[in-house]
Amino acid sequence: MSTVDTAVPARGSLRALLPALAGHRVMMARTCAAALLEQGSLVTLVTLSAHTVGAAVITGAAPSGATVAAIGLLVVLRALMTWREMDLSHDLAYRVLAELRVRLFDGLARSAPARVAGKRSGDLAATAMADVEALEFFYAHTTAQLLASGVVFTGGAGLLATVEPWLLLAVVPVAVLLTTAPFADARGRTARGTRTRQAAAALSADTVETVDGLRDLLAFGALGECRAELAARGRKLGAAQRAEATWEAMAAAVRDLLIVLAVLGVVAAAAGAVTAGRLHGAWAPAAMALALSMLGPVAESARALSQAMGLRIAAARVESGIKAPTLAPPPTSPRSLPAGPLGVRLHGVSFAYGDQPVLQDTELTVPAGQTLALVGTSGAGKSTCAHLIARFWDPSAGSVQLTPESGEPVDLRDLADADLRTAVAVVGQDTPLFHGTLAENLRLSAPDADDRTLAETAALCGIDRIAPLDTHVGERGATLSGGQRARIALGRALLARPRVLVLDETTAHLDNVSDAELGAVLADEHRTTIVIAHRPATIRRADRIAVLEGGRIAEEGTWDQLTARPDGALARVLALSRAQSTP
Repeated sequence: MSTVDTAVPARGSLRALLPALAGHRVMMARTCAAALLEQGSLVTLVTLSAHTVGAAVITGAAPSGATVAAIGLLVVLRALMTWREMDLSHDLAYRVLAELRVRLFDGLARSAPARVAGKRSGDLAATAMADVEALEFFYAHTTAQLLASGVVFTGGAGLLATVEPWLLLAVVPVAVLLTTAPFADARGRTARGTRTRQAAAALSADTVETVDGLRDLLAFGALGECRAELAARGRKLGAAQRAEATWEAMAAAVRDLLIVLAVLGVVAAAAGAVTAGRLHGAWAPAAMALALSMLGPVAESARALSQAMGLRIAAARVESGIKAPTLAPPPTSPRSLPAGPLGVRLHGVSFAYGDQPVLQDTELTVPAGQTLALVGTSGAGKSTCAHLIARFWDPSAGSVQLTPESGEPVDLRDLADADLRTAVAVVGQDTPLFHGTLAENLRLSAPDADDRTLAETAALCGIDRIAPLDTHVGERGATLSGGQRARIALGRALLARPRVLVLDETTAHLDNVSDAELGAVLADEHRTTIVIAHRPATIRRADRIAVLEGGRIAEEGTWDQLTARPDGALARVLALSRAQSTP
């Protein structure tokens, strides 16, 4: 099982996600206002209550009705604002998370398949779900609260400066220490949070992988080993979580100790002020309450900052997905495709995966309406050609073009994505199916297809013989065989009525009879079809055959022409295929 990237995120990962709030300025302002009223009402309530008690003790007189009413109103206001702030902050947070998930999915789609290739589905799921969900704390409990606590502390400090400036000396140093402590230990908190998030991602990836391969694991008796691996992943995650929680508990104890020191300092300063006659005895409790209540929001903000530091890895992973580079950038001035049949041309195409070249100055032309079999040994670049025709990537040199029967060829890079997807359909060997009915899986390519067209396409591909169209297929088509999934994948592509159809080993799971049936279905003179296959019967049905070898088209021709060359490229491919299939 592969491991998860262990890189520690750079500074600014959380700040990079702040612009996500830009689209929610009104709700952000309401959340900040609610947080300010919630914190301000608490400070006012505590201060007024302390003054009332102090005045009653010093003067021996009961508080006035107005004072009692004010305290009652502050209690109600505090309760309402606490609820309102929590409601608004979480509403804001989940709205932002919903947008982040969409933007993350767009980033993955924009950079697929290169970004997805080599990645584990569980790791991608951890980023799309767990990492985004972890940021809820940042958006719900950090941003508005920090702003509100800053305003409350500044206002309280200004009031204290007019009442008894010496009280500030007991409060401000503690507030500074509380605020700067999370930043002083930012690197350590980030490292601990990184270990926790990476351990969680690894456990998620292993769990998804184990569930997906459960049948094979049971068949080969390997389930025990995978369970042991999952248990080890779980212990690693538990250790990371305990280390993070232990450190956070120690940090909380330090914050409490600082507040205790502040209490002692405030008591000493207030006592000195009363003794010196600078502060009336009735106001001493109020001044002390004001000084200490100001520290409450600061301490809570320090706790929130501490926890937010541990979210840097989640923020970095989400940011990386959102800002993934576009591998096939949209054209600045899209061209339109002419009506009628379209051919395909690879003109001087070169492509490499990293430093490994696959195609080198490849030339291939498929006239409109023709069926071409693209043949080659494993790794020759056949699937790469299919991906380039689908424009999952752009070639490093040369161009991939759609050629109308009359008029100029159109480079795929000049087409809007929607026009390309309408004209070209690529069906792979292992096309995924989704949890839903047969009809819903077919309609993925043409959501507006009517029931009659859907039924005709299903009958054409033999899908109606599998099950009724309202039958649920199970997640990833778990209830179907490989051949049945191939029929559904082909039907999905044909329902969109593409003018160019590319089949990348789509019929590999079918028997010879079923392969011949689908071959007859594909005999459409108005559609250009490129078939990537190893089976001789499938290759033979094509109008022309092109053999990829050494990154170039080694030979082209009909079945009779190419098989007449005993030392030709097709003969070598067929001989190798027979040798590999012989027990």
